[in-house]
Amino acid sequence: MKYAVLLAREAEDDLVDIHRHIAESDSVDQADHVLTRIERICRELRRFPRRGHVPPELERVGVFEFREVHFKPYRILYEVVGARVFVHAILDGRRDLQDLLARRLLR
Repeated sequence: MKYAVLLAREAEDDLVDIHRHIAESDSVDQADHVLTRIERICRELRRFPRRGHVPPELERVGVFEFREVHFKPYRILYEVVGARVFVHAILDGRRDLQDLLARRLLR
């Protein structure tokens, strides 16, 4: 069974921010490479949506419906609902997930 993978507006914004940051601090080629790899990982969720794990920060507070997969330092947070995979966020894993999620909720 193939699942539909949908990116939330916030996840799309995360991709734009990641690309911009890498392009400014490294190179456009490297930014393009990272973006391509993250997009590929998201597409792979169509076939293997349960391959990720529950983020430990969420598990500690009893939230189990979200999962994550990684590429380099980036954490791709998503939720499987029926035959759909909703990518909610793509975050830098070197930053505090709880702080990032709290800021996002306060937007």
